[in-house]
Amino acid sequence: MKETMMELEKKLDETLDKLVTYCMAAGEIDKALYYEYDVKRGLRDAGGKGVLTGLTEVSDITSYKMEGGARVPDEGELYFQGYNVKDLISGRAGKRYKFEEATYLLLFGALPTSQQLDNFIKIITDMQELSGQFVRDVIMKSPSVNIMNSLQKSIITLYSYDPKAEDTTVRNVLFQSLQLIAKMPLIAVYAYYAYRHFVMDESLLIRNPDPKMSTAENILRMLRPTGEFTPLEAEVLDTALVLHAEHGGGNNSTFTTHVVTSSGTDTYSAIAAAVASLKGPRHGGANLKVLQMFKEIKEEVKDWTSEDEISEYLNKIVNKQAFDHTGLIYGMGHAVYTLSDPRAVILKEQTKALAQEKGRLEEFALYEKVEKLAGEILMHHRHLFKPICANVDFYSGFMYSMLDIPEELFTPIFAIARISGWSAHRLEELVNAGKIIRPAYKYVGHHRDYEDIKSRKPYIKEKK
Repeated sequence: MKETMMELEKKLDETLDKLVTYCMAAGEIDKALYYEYDVKRGLRDAGGKGVLTGLTEVSDITSYKMEGGARVPDEGELYFQGYNVKDLISGRAGKRYKFEEATYLLLFGALPTSQQLDNFIKIITDMQELSGQFVRDVIMKSPSVNIMNSLQKSIITLYSYDPKAEDTTVRNVLFQSLQLIAKMPLIAVYAYYAYRHFVMDESLLIRNPDPKMSTAENILRMLRPTGEFTPLEAEVLDTALVLHAEHGGGNNSTFTTHVVTSSGTDTYSAIAAAVASLKGPRHGGANLKVLQMFKEIKEEVKDWTSEDEISEYLNKIVNKQAFDHTGLIYGMGHAVYTLSDPRAVILKEQTKALAQEKGRLEEFALYEKVEKLAGEILMHHRHLFKPICANVDFYSGFMYSMLDIPEELFTPIFAIARISGWSAHRLEELVNAGKIIRPAYKYVGHHRDYEDIKSRKPYIKEKK
């Protein structure tokens, strides 16, 4: 008598349970060995500072000043090719194409003249087009619930449309990078609408970009059913793209770009790998967690003006009694910044202006109070002397929600911006022709004699 499907599935589940037990035991390493061999887990030293693995001129991050030979926490600063990002944004306040100017700077190491910027914008707009065949056969077929996977699929498939895909000369990689920078907004928005239509059974909207508009303007135009937006909305998104465009060579996705590029692989594979890294919730998905956390705070805290009530609930979060029970207050703290994250400072100003336009200042005030109280609470609970500041993710989710950007596109918009930095770092790696990046792993297992299959006994490695 044949086994039923349910019986087969039950057997498979039991087998998988056993295999998972074997896998967990086989993969577990004695934690004491990491200290014994001074392993820099996460490529960080004992103080949490990143281990030096390379050199770059693309960007710089500062968060300390030296006083009497000691490092003292200071206001955070971010520099693109030596220019303070605050100056890059304030220098074009009220103007368009902030992201395009920042991209030019990251790629070519100097601020463009007016004519150079105009020419660069023309190149980007000329490269924006995606063929109907590509949209139909790649983006529309098998849409993903997670748009980051759609981005990866589309980027990898562009390899097949490029007759010089394997050419890794600087000239060709620059050309490929410009193509990807131009096409990423279209791919992300079209992939979102493919998901909405084929998975959620909603309307399909495909709108071509307007060559007279900036990247930020076109994202809003292509995304909204009406195609309409206010000047402030476009300026706020333009600023956000600049702030997400680059953040040093050591962040996970940019380091991934360096590692994969050092192997000599093609541009599409390198950028797809970077997208895969950014997809992870420990890297690019944190702003969505902030938005979800605030949704619960708004529901549970009855008086948004009461610091006592807000503090009480934040303490519950830290004590793993509320929200997702991880003990994390999302959007607070950064591996490098101490007193402030300059990106969060700028986004806070932009978010306040947008909240004023949208009539949502009450919510903004709640964010401000949580920002103030959360740092103090985290320092107290963790017995820290280093200040804890809001990071770039703290306000960005709220800002995107006010721009009517769907949650599914929060991380893809990060990728749309960060590809400028990834491209600059890939080119820097190629120009300097470095060695393949290959850090060491120490073997801490034991050598064993081979046993004939007839003499083997079921074995599971002893737990540490």
